[in-house]
Amino acid sequence: MRTDANTIAQGSRLHADLCIVGAGAAGISLALALGRSGLDIILLESGTEHHDPATQALYEGTVADERLHSAPDTYRVRRFGGSTTLWGGRCMPMDPIDFERRDYIPDSGWPFDAVALLPYYKRANRLCEAGEFAYTAERAFPHGMKPMIGGFESPEFSSDQLERFSCPTDFGRRYRRRLEEGSVRVLVNANFYGFERGEQPGKVGAAMVRTLKSVSFSVQARAYVIAAGGLETPRLLLSTPGESGRGLGNMHDVVGRYYMCHLAGTIGTVDLSTAPSVWHGYQVSDDGVYCRRRLALTPQAQRLYGVGNFIARLHHPRIPDAGHGIGILSLLYLARPAIPYEYAKRLYEDTSQPGSRLAHLSNVITGIPGTAAFLWHWLRYRTLAERKFPSIIVTPRNLRFSLDFHAEQVPNRASRVTLGSDTDALGMRKIRVDWRYTLEDVRTVSIALERLAVALQNSGLGRFEYDPQLIETEMTRYGAYGGHHIGTARMGTDPRHSVVDTDCRLHEADNVFLAGASVFPTSSQANPTLTIVALALRLADHLHGQLSPEPIVASGGMSARQGND
Repeated sequence: MRTDANTIAQGSRLHADLCIVGAGAAGISLALALGRSGLDIILLESGTEHHDPATQALYEGTVADERLHSAPDTYRVRRFGGSTTLWGGRCMPMDPIDFERRDYIPDSGWPFDAVALLPYYKRANRLCEAGEFAYTAERAFPHGMKPMIGGFESPEFSSDQLERFSCPTDFGRRYRRRLEEGSVRVLVNANFYGFERGEQPGKVGAAMVRTLKSVSFSVQARAYVIAAGGLETPRLLLSTPGESGRGLGNMHDVVGRYYMCHLAGTIGTVDLSTAPSVWHGYQVSDDGVYCRRRLALTPQAQRLYGVGNFIARLHHPRIPDAGHGIGILSLLYLARPAIPYEYAKRLYEDTSQPGSRLAHLSNVITGIPGTAAFLWHWLRYRTLAERKFPSIIVTPRNLRFSLDFHAEQVPNRASRVTLGSDTDALGMRKIRVDWRYTLEDVRTVSIALERLAVALQNSGLGRFEYDPQLIETEMTRYGAYGGHHIGTARMGTDPRHSVVDTDCRLHEADNVFLAGASVFPTSSQANPTLTIVALALRLADHLHGQLSPEPIVASGGMSARQGND
């Protein structure tokens, strides 16, 4: 059932077994998993199915360094479906090494290993509509997959790992009906803004809810899950005083700290003109999913050199440089005002180069046949397709590519999200983001690029040339990577250094749980959505065991379930 919170009577108190805050990937996955459990569930969502500027403005805040981090209301969507209404669909699990305690990465280590998450990853893959849980070329393509670089072998880099792509699936649109068919009551326009004081130590009271039309009510539940994203979750915790007065779960000043994204950039030139074959595009698996190889730094190499996880992809030449001579890239550059911010940010560099627009226009005109073919492919397989072609793939005629990299950021206590002094339309303090990177982060990228250059040189198949002095500039050119907001309410066994326990329960409140990338202790190289969904499904199993109604003996010896108040 779906209800507009503005229609609820002022001052009402609703009752449920479970109250979930946030209808994004985590909240919807959790609700779906418990939808037929017999539990009475209320799912609170600030927005509706449609974009609303006033609701989106509730995500506004400030950043310490605008060069390093985008405004907090970008890369996040405050509506039903959350940021799955925006994402590109890239799916991959974390690697086993990502869960390990690594002596060379301070504050690393999850309280369980990769095996514990494996069954949930398989279910998450289905929810994300990414097909079979098969992330190597051998498993996903038993009849063979095109090699990335023909004949390339290295003890330090593998090209057998895959990334798989969702449709991309908008969880709100795809799963709204399934939610409504279960026992979930979805309340839209419902903004959670804190908890009442609990009557028992170690427990919070009812969730307080307010709409932008000044309707206020509360939800009394046996348990609560905050699934509001890596930036909003610490905001909500810090906005509730908790027993310490410093924020719920923040007795040891951990909430909002260890904020990680990913280190990403484009650098150098990979010359593969002497390789027997090159394939950097997508191949469709037997189950109809777009898959792509990437170059991955092996776990053995990570341990040997003491660096974080790292992957790289062959990439087209940098778009703003009209010297690439490729019509479609120049067309994208010229059309950048019409491209959504989240995808166009990389097009905004070097816009002041004299004559650049004229050079790009010349590329478009001379490349009309190729551009027309590309646009037809894009219209057919991207714009009109339900399962969309994932991204722009352009193969330079001279087989000289740039290198696109994506690396793990190490946990850093000084990188954090706090409350600012300004307030939003609901009277809540806005966030202030102070994202920082470290010398360890620069070292991960530096060592990985150096070893990749050596691996290609030793293979005799190509060369990777780049300026080592530009590494830090390139890995911070676009700042913190997109919507990957990780680690701000980390999981662990020690309350002095973590916010939630192994079951994602707050150390300081027995009836409050967190879902989402905020609980990740480390960031891995992987995009976070698949792991977010897997963790939500794991949490669902735990909550089902904790909250499943115990039958009581009614008159006549019949079993009956005790109803809500």
